[in-house]
Amino acid sequence: MKHTALHSYRAVRWLTSRLEAAEASMRRRPDGGDISITTVIIWVAAVTGALVIAGTIAAVIAKYNGNLNGI
Repeated sequence: MKHTALHSYRAVRWLTSRLEAAEASMRRRPDGGDISITTVIIWVAAVTGALVIAGTIAAVIAKYNGNLNGI
């Protein structure tokens, strides 16, 4: 139990220092995490397109599963 407490204490200290460094960085550069709306639209379109393609492939495989066994 003694070692668990020591590891927990070290983890908390490490996490606290990381959070303080991140907070200091955010104060220096307040615009560091901004994402433009164009980037969001492109990502949404890419993910939607990938899901549509995957769904189409799954539907075709499900429809022609018996015919594809000999391939």
